[in-house]
Amino acid sequence: MITIKGLILSGGKGTRLRPITFTSAKQLVPVANRPILFYGIEAIRDAGITDVGIVVGDTKDEISAAVGDGKAFGIRVTYIEQELPLGLAHAVKVSRDFIGRDPFVMFLGDNLIKQGITALVEEFRKEGPNSMILLAEVDNPSDFGVAELKEGKVIRLEEKPKKPASNYALVGVYMFDSSIFEAVENIKPSWRDELEITDAIQYLIDRRLDVRSHIISGWWKDTGKLEDLLEANRMILLDLDRDIQGKVNPDCRVEGNVVIGKGTEVLSSLLRGPLIVGENCRVEHSYVGPFTSVHDNVEIRDSEIEHSIVLSGSKITCIGPRIESSLIGRDTVIRRCSRKPRCFRFMVGDSSGIEVL
Repeated sequence: MITIKGLILSGGKGTRLRPITFTSAKQLVPVANRPILFYGIEAIRDAGITDVGIVVGDTKDEISAAVGDGKAFGIRVTYIEQELPLGLAHAVKVSRDFIGRDPFVMFLGDNLIKQGITALVEEFRKEGPNSMILLAEVDNPSDFGVAELKEGKVIRLEEKPKKPASNYALVGVYMFDSSIFEAVENIKPSWRDELEITDAIQYLIDRRLDVRSHIISGWWKDTGKLEDLLEANRMILLDLDRDIQGKVNPDCRVEGNVVIGKGTEVLSSLLRGPLIVGENCRVEHSYVGPFTSVHDNVEIRDSEIEHSIVLSGSKITCIGPRIESSLIGRDTVIRRCSRKPRCFRFMVGDSSGIEVL
């Protein structure tokens, strides 16, 4: 059987998720209390690939601390440094020593594909093209890289076209053989001063190499924006099974599929699933509603929240209006102040977003 390697791109600055990504890698922002990156690693492993390179940038120490040597996932990890985020094709270029002559799958570390990539990898093994790209039908193709197809083969790629030739968007997963290295060596930087993977694939197409598509019908998300991150969280939570390991007092109501971690205590509250509350949390006189992920060591008291992600160590206290569709960072304190005069008091980091009614 052909040996296929994995390449996960885990650099980039995550500007669309600031201020969270000022202090954390965007690939480690949790979805259903697990880093986004872990879902990609498991998708590659489940496709039978165990030799995986992870391309890292400024957040390499944080990524390596979270993933380690890969044994916890059943894979072997090699870290590949990309000094500057100079494009996806540049990430391929700096990974050449790791890849060697082997075919490989490239997976963008902030993508989440619910049904995995096993079917794509199996088709690539069987058919043996030079490249295979993962596509999905979308309603807004102008927001994506778009593929034009003819009899299943890709004949042209265009990045965010004003007049799309199709509604097939590039999902952040690609399969290549070693011919891609000639392509990345021969393309020029784009207007963004980056080596674009779409240009590299177009190079293969123009030289009549075999570039094919694999169209998925299931759910996927690029989680680079808040609304997409929350949607990914919602979709993963839909698959939860009820699992209550913490302490829930008799005066509480727990409805639907709810996960409560060890050491967590819930008092005089309503929890309505699907939702997950991590370990060593305290929820008191509160409502925590559907599609919410609450990480470890969080306190929620006299407040309401739903359709949100709350990271570890945060405290939400005595908030009257319901919090919804929010991403709350680590060790954040949100509370109602009783001092006069009544007013809003904020200590807010760069690139934050606040809506007040």
